[in-house]
Amino acid sequence: MADAIVLKKLTKTFGETVAVRDLDLAVPEGALYGVIGPNGAGKTTTIRMILSILFADSGDLTILGKRSALEAKDRIGYLPEERGLYKKMRVGEFLAFIARLKGADGPDLKRRIHELLGRVELRGVEMKKCEELSKGMQQKLQFVASIIHHPDLLILDEPFSGLDPVSQRLLRDLVIEEHKRGATILFSTHIMVHAEQLCDHVVMIHKGEKVLDETLAGIRARFDPRSVLFEPMDPQADVQALDTIQGVLAVRREGAAWEFALAEGADPAAVMRAIVAAAAPARIELRRPTLDDIFIAIVEGTAPAAADERTRLRASIRENSHAGEVRR
Repeated sequence: MADAIVLKKLTKTFGETVAVRDLDLAVPEGALYGVIGPNGAGKTTTIRMILSILFADSGDLTILGKRSALEAKDRIGYLPEERGLYKKMRVGEFLAFIARLKGADGPDLKRRIHELLGRVELRGVEMKKCEELSKGMQQKLQFVASIIHHPDLLILDEPFSGLDPVSQRLLRDLVIEEHKRGATILFSTHIMVHAEQLCDHVVMIHKGEKVLDETLAGIRARFDPRSVLFEPMDPQADVQALDTIQGVLAVRREGAAWEFALAEGADPAAVMRAIVAAAAPARIELRRPTLDDIFIAIVEGTAPAAADERTRLRASIRENSHAGEVRR
């Protein structure tokens, strides 16, 4: 299978600041990749170089087999992080204009516009000016504009920004539909739970450098669960005393549940059986590491930082993830 995007040693600086450093990336055709990392990691700069909005200081890239996205612009859909609407245009006119720019001015264009607006719950807004829509409605309109021409490559920069949880789920479902249609999808987010919900492959960037590039399944297999979450049927059960179970390093309270930290090499199944034998469970499960946890572990392991910097990084990632979580 050919690659839709290939980046080799891509570097971009702004004055003395290195926004992206020696970035290598290959995104196969038909893949769904998430580029994740905290704000300021270099995600948007990378996307803008892919789209030839910015030009790299050094390195090479190919997009859909071309040396520049400009040579394949009609095959690419793009949702920018910032609003990119023609505010004075009416919604229907705006979408028709974008479709024509992309060479998708067919006899069924009006029907497709009406259908897509309905899919994002914007029925009846064709005659409204873009500036009359709320921020969330404008975000959904921009998404429609990015897929109006059935792109082969869809690039989404923080696509869930400004959306309520219901709209986030709606947009997520439409992204999945585009992927099933055959589009290659690359999207960036600093809310890592979105990547967990959508991606089959994750690229982590920190301070302009790639720190992980792997399938989600591979990541989960490599970062084994290291704790068991247990909620006893009897809230008064002496769970703390179960720290003597073989393979358990420590037991700590977490709300109504208890977390059992596992020793290196411990068999999670054996530990869970021992817990259940000692106390009737209301709930027991493996606690798999989130992408937040994995990202922090990688950053701390590869580039040790001062304690206050680590604390800020953890707080920033987890605050953003909780704010953007969408229930399945």
